[in-house]
Amino acid sequence: MPSFGGVALLVLFAFVAGGATALSPCVLPVLPVALAAGATGGRRRPLGVVAGLVLSFTFATVALVYLLSALGLPDRFFRTLAIVVLGAAGLALIVPGAAARIEAWLTRVSPRVQAQPRGDGFGSGLVLGISLGFVYAPCAGPILAGVITVSATQDFTAGRLAVALAYSAGSAVVLYGLMLGGRRLSSPLARRGALFQRAMGALMVVVAVLMAAELDIRFENEIATALPAVLVNPSKDLEEAGATRDRLADLRGERGGTVAEAATSSRGKRLPVIGEAPEIQGTQRWFNTPGGRALTLRSLRGRVVLIDFWTYSCINCIRTLPALRAWDGRYRRDGLTIIGVHAPEFPFERDASNVERAIARNGLRYPVAQDNDFATWRAYGNQYWPAKYLIDARGRVRYAHFGEGEYDVTERAIRALLSEAGHGSLGRRAKPRVETANGVATPESYLGSERAERFLNGAIEPGSHDFRLPGGSVAALPPNHLAYEGPWRIAPSHATAAGPGARLHLHFSASKVFLVLGAQGRPHRVEVEVDGKRRRPLAVADHRLYDIVSLGRPGDHVLTLTLERGTEAYAFTFG
Repeated sequence: MPSFGGVALLVLFAFVAGGATALSPCVLPVLPVALAAGATGGRRRPLGVVAGLVLSFTFATVALVYLLSALGLPDRFFRTLAIVVLGAAGLALIVPGAAARIEAWLTRVSPRVQAQPRGDGFGSGLVLGISLGFVYAPCAGPILAGVITVSATQDFTAGRLAVALAYSAGSAVVLYGLMLGGRRLSSPLARRGALFQRAMGALMVVVAVLMAAELDIRFENEIATALPAVLVNPSKDLEEAGATRDRLADLRGERGGTVAEAATSSRGKRLPVIGEAPEIQGTQRWFNTPGGRALTLRSLRGRVVLIDFWTYSCINCIRTLPALRAWDGRYRRDGLTIIGVHAPEFPFERDASNVERAIARNGLRYPVAQDNDFATWRAYGNQYWPAKYLIDARGRVRYAHFGEGEYDVTERAIRALLSEAGHGSLGRRAKPRVETANGVATPESYLGSERAERFLNGAIEPGSHDFRLPGGSVAALPPNHLAYEGPWRIAPSHATAAGPGARLHLHFSASKVFLVLGAQGRPHRVEVEVDGKRRRPLAVADHRLYDIVSLGRPGDHVLTLTLERGTEAYAFTFG
């Protein structure tokens, strides 16, 4: 739980970062609307605009995903609605008398506005600002990204709300200053009355049309790619400072707990007592237990327990499963209980039926629990997929290993704790045969905006895009880089092919390429090319990890995937 001081400091950082990014080129698409809104109407209209923007932008970054999920609305619903309102506001300025009638109506229906002098413009500015908040997209640095990534799968907290509110308030203060300055500069033109008002209305309509065609998104991508980072995100140094990262980790609940930290500090020691094992808690469905009954560590006292944190689309986790199967088969009768704690990386991994199919597909016979809310994950202070915690017969953590490898070391630790518990005659070792990733130079690569890196397209932002292949050829891709081409819809966790010609290019160095894919309804086709040569296409149905390429030995290659509309892509991993 983050401290009040930590949240307060992050709120201050967020306010400064919001103000700085409001001056960045990424906000240029909405700036004409803000200036036009501030230059027309009553004297309090700019205040109404920023008040509405603060409310709706905060809602859009913190709570919008909950409402969309609850009502079953499409992701683009509020953006489309906002564009319609912006266009209607522009038309109201063009049509003689329309703006005054709308303002009068808003004054009558809103008691809060009624207290203000009639015709001061606050009401219409508030409505326009609310719409503006849904299309206002500043260049998101770590602070804003850390708040946006809150989804319906995570707990809502007052800390996240405060940070989002501070960020939008910082942006609003700067925009308010720009609107007041624009209002003062345009005052000689405003004396021409109706003509100036209609010109501002026309400007708003043009901007709404450009946004409907998603040209604002293209513009943001272009400037994010072409301009220096200091201009795109003026607050970059502040947002990437160590203090900021620490406060963000606190806010997300990602700071290491005592068990994980103690396990890390105990590396190299021979089975030390790391600490009391936290109880398995906050789980949902259980698999491979009698009647789906939940297990507890207290009920397993006297047995050695191996907790394995995993998720079924993670290639690193999948590569460790042969070892877990072998240990379960070899040592279960001797007092070992393995419990797989399934903590989902992607939203589709929360589905119990998907997890159940993955358990059957991988031949797992030991108990598996769903940890959709990361309650047990947080109790251990865990930060890795996969991660293993070995607990002795007295309920104490004695060994931990993060990631792949060291299977012989882990098995020796299992045998040592079983012997310690009185199982002296263990017989031969299991010696599991596991696949290792040798010669891999390309790191795991995520396709959603939340963790997208090394894209030649520049900053990958949420929304719909029509990407052009940088350089016009895959030959322009540097090693370990990716590029989108064609129509795509980008979400924080994944990307969805949005039409014909949706391609994904990757310059990789490995012998195997895996990709988490999924599709709704019928199977979707994915065309595969390696170094310009076509390979067997994929049929994508279930959300899971797919084997895209297997080349036999490591090498440097270029992969091109052409995805059918509606196919979802999440992350590349390599072997």
